[in-house]
Amino acid sequence: MSKQRVATWIESHFSQQVEMLKRLVQTPSDNPPGDCTPHALVTAQLLRDVGLEVETFTVPDEVVLAAGMRSATNLIVRHRFGPGPTIALNAHGDVVPPGGGWSKDPYGAEIENGWLYGRGAAVSKSDITTYTYALLALIHSGAALNGTIELHITYDEETGGATGPGWLLENGISKPDYAVCAALSYFVVTAHNGCLHLEIAVQGKSAHAAFPSSGCDAIEAGNRLMTALYRYRDTLAEKHSAVAGIDSPTLVIGLVEGGINTNVVSDNLVIRLDRRIIPEEQPEAVEAELLALIRDVEQQLSGITCDVKRILLARPFTSSPASIELANIFSQQAEAILQEPIPLVGLPLYTDARLYSAAGIPTIMYGAGPRSFLEANGHRADERVHLDDLHRATQIVANSLLTLLQEKSA
Repeated sequence: MSKQRVATWIESHFSQQVEMLKRLVQTPSDNPPGDCTPHALVTAQLLRDVGLEVETFTVPDEVVLAAGMRSATNLIVRHRFGPGPTIALNAHGDVVPPGGGWSKDPYGAEIENGWLYGRGAAVSKSDITTYTYALLALIHSGAALNGTIELHITYDEETGGATGPGWLLENGISKPDYAVCAALSYFVVTAHNGCLHLEIAVQGKSAHAAFPSSGCDAIEAGNRLMTALYRYRDTLAEKHSAVAGIDSPTLVIGLVEGGINTNVVSDNLVIRLDRRIIPEEQPEAVEAELLALIRDVEQQLSGITCDVKRILLARPFTSSPASIELANIFSQQAEAILQEPIPLVGLPLYTDARLYSAAGIPTIMYGAGPRSFLEANGHRADERVHLDDLHRATQIVANSLLTLLQEKSA
């Protein structure tokens, strides 16, 4: 009967859930530039409007600036049903900038053929509402549960998570026993890749283009370095992860900047690279491997130095027996609603889930969305979520929490 009451409540309040999502999408929270406190304050008021108590945690300026942001305020809702475990539901409110190519207003939250369009509609403003309305449904169902459910709404997933879940956990603001992070509906994520971002500043000596031998060409040196990096990249296909959904490590050179003028031998070039780390790899070993490659190229070049700076090291998210147990609950409840197998998988991207897992918290990822991030247009033009998936995911999350807290109270 509890599940039926939950389903009835979600159905009768779904239009309000959609309106909340529209408000969240219509309020910009692009990161960069990362001025996200205004969105957090709007979200906090929306949560209070539906009867939830919200705690706001403004992140200190020095932490925010270190993450390359302008402002961040994290939100926590805590609802205690009774003694028992604490389950954190984490969705992030910051989003990547819209970019070009949209057929809809990125902040319009337009609905067409059952799809709601807008930046953050799928990643992951939808799950702010998924988790909110799952919690509300459990509260209003009157189910006898033991434990506490927390909503963690954070604002720097797109820049690494240090000012979001990382900051909340490091400062002891929350100490959950389980964590569920935003994702899509047709699989449960139990692992994902890590990521290393390096910035390489190639320094040479400038010279007049008419006398190039009098200088040391940083762009030419960068070309040699990039060739070596691409050769290294090609070897990564020989490595394979045993985690379903994750294949080989990857490397991408995503940014190249340098030069003085067309008629000048350049004394500078900056390269930024992205190296994805599969769960079986050790991040420190990956970084050491790349540093050795860079130093080897540097030694072959006269008058050239390469200064390397780590921009990001996100460790892989891995599973544990307790997280697999949690994942199985969500998979079973999803199968009951969606009427198809819901596999446990890994993802090649990286998310805030790794921060909960690194703190020793059994963590999974599950939320609202279609069968793939490509179908959701995540981080692309015309990002979208189907309202049927939003509705079903809300019920699945509520049923999974109901099952977990009833089991833990037995």
